[in-house]
Amino acid sequence: MGNLEHAVTFNELKWDTDYFGVNSAKAILNRSLTLNEWDELKNRFKGYQFISIMNQNSEPVNARLIGEDTSAFLVDVNIQFVKKLIEPYLMPNNVTIHQSLERNDRIIEMADFQISKFTEDLELAKRGGNHVYHQWLINAFGKPDKFYALSKNVMGDINGFLLFSYSDNACVIELIAVSQNETKGGIGTSLFKAVEYAAHQDGFNEIKVGTQVRNSGAINYYHKVGCKQVECHQVYHLWNL
Repeated sequence: MGNLEHAVTFNELKWDTDYFGVNSAKAILNRSLTLNEWDELKNRFKGYQFISIMNQNSEPVNARLIGEDTSAFLVDVNIQFVKKLIEPYLMPNNVTIHQSLERNDRIIEMADFQISKFTEDLELAKRGGNHVYHQWLINAFGKPDKFYALSKNVMGDINGFLLFSYSDNACVIELIAVSQNETKGGIGTSLFKAVEYAAHQDGFNEIKVGTQVRNSGAINYYHKVGCKQVECHQVYHLWNL
C-alpha cells in the first residue's frame, strides 16, 4: 500500500461479515488523502460488499472525496470523550463490579438503544441490525477481559449496567443502560462513579467513551460526569451490492 499504510488503517471485519452475511471491511482515514492515495483506496473498496469509512477528525478534504466520488452516505458522527482520573474515588453502595459475568437476560432486556447506525442504515437493519447490541452483550458474558458494573434497587433487582474494558492504558466504556422505569434516580452517575473507582484501583488514569452526535442525552450525561469532548469523526457506509 506504500504511503497509504500511513494515511489509512484498513481491516477486514470478520464479525460483521459473519453476522450480516456480507463481505465487510473498515477504512479509517487518519489524515487528508492525496488523490493518488484516494484512488488506491477506492480500488480496495471493490473487493467488499460493505465498507465502513471513518473520516478521522471529520477532515473536509476526505469528506469531499467521499461525497463526490462514491455512493457512500453519512450514517454517524462519532463524538469521543475522555476523563482523567486524578483523585481518590468512592465506590457507590448500590453498584458492584463483575469480571467474566455469566449471561444475564435482564441486562440484555435493558439494552434498548434508540439511536444506532446499525438500524439507521436500512441495509444493516434488515440484516439484524436491531440485535447487534444484544449480541455485543452476549459476547461479553464470561470473558475475563470484560467487566460489568451492575446497579441494583432496594429490592435487589438490576436497574442499570455499564459494560467496560481496558485498552491502550485506558478504561473504555462500551455500553451503558438504565431501566426505563428508574431513569431519575442517579443510577447512571453511580455506575460511572463505580467504574472510576475500579479503573483508578487498577492503575488506569483515564476513561474513554464515544457516542453519536444525535444522542444528546448521552452527550449531556458524559459532560455531567466530568468528561471532555476530544474528537469528532464522520462515519460513512458504502455498499457494493
